[in-house]
Amino acid sequence: MERNLPSRGRTAHELVSISPVSIAVLIPCYNEAITVGQVVRSFQASLPTADIYVYDNNSTDDTYACAKDAGAFVERERRQGKGNVVRRMFADIDADIYVLVDGDNTYDATIAPTLVDTLFQEHLDFINGARFDSVVDSYRFGHRIGNRLLSDIVQGIFGRHFSDMLSGYKILSRRFVKSFPAISRGFEIETEIVVHALELRLACKEVITKYGARPDGSKSKLNTVRDGVKILLFIAHLIKDERPFQFFASLGAGLIVLALVMGYPVIQTYLETGLVPRLPTSILSAGMVIIGTVSFFSGLILDMTTRTRREIKWLAYLSVPKRQSFR
Repeated sequence: MERNLPSRGRTAHELVSISPVSIAVLIPCYNEAITVGQVVRSFQASLPTADIYVYDNNSTDDTYACAKDAGAFVERERRQGKGNVVRRMFADIDADIYVLVDGDNTYDATIAPTLVDTLFQEHLDFINGARFDSVVDSYRFGHRIGNRLLSDIVQGIFGRHFSDMLSGYKILSRRFVKSFPAISRGFEIETEIVVHALELRLACKEVITKYGARPDGSKSKLNTVRDGVKILLFIAHLIKDERPFQFFASLGAGLIVLALVMGYPVIQTYLETGLVPRLPTSILSAGMVIIGTVSFFSGLILDMTTRTRREIKWLAYLSVPKRQSFR
């Protein structure tokens, strides 16, 4: 039986012209009236066959009207937070390829056809657009350091594949989107997307993309310290959920070591005199050893549960048919 696979010599535009491929550009927005119109027009020019969707997240400016005037399909999401918006968009919108991008006009729309074509040609599920500053100081120093630190933490735990985990420019397959159990509420959504790809060992890639400065009057909604702490806590939450044995075994080992350090003088005194003069310390140390042991075995049990949950995610991914109509 003949298999309909992508032709290696064709671009994304040519593939779209001969096959009913649907591309959706998803632009979550909060107070981006200054830039959202230009973002919509830029992606209309670079991906003329794509549908452009803007979801307004309780903006207090004219974001909704500006996006609608530019020709986008516009909806409102009342629950505050980028994660809530992305989850709603993934649930509402059907397409073969999804281009997720911020509405601040800092990402390069001209490279979108190349990214979409790469997804086709290499049969990928996820492309992360790693940011490269095309304008000096377009990427704030605090954000850069925080992003590097958080990316290194995720890479050390889940696998070294992405250098710019927090980039807002991502290309996703239908299979990825429809099997992605979004749980985050805010800017942690980028971390969750990356970890989902790494946990299921999906076909993914990182491509360097230009990153520009915001225009005058446009301000970033990301607070380096506040949102960095939120993302760090979310990473800890993901470690607990996705690596429970390492998480709880480390916690248990720490408690047992601390208990031994505290209990050593008590044990030494008992061996020398046969007396236990520090009863509260003895009770505390014994309790910590018990809790540490319980934590260790809890990690073992939860690890088996996590493996089952990961298998369910994989089955959900496989339940979405792979597109094979490209010629």
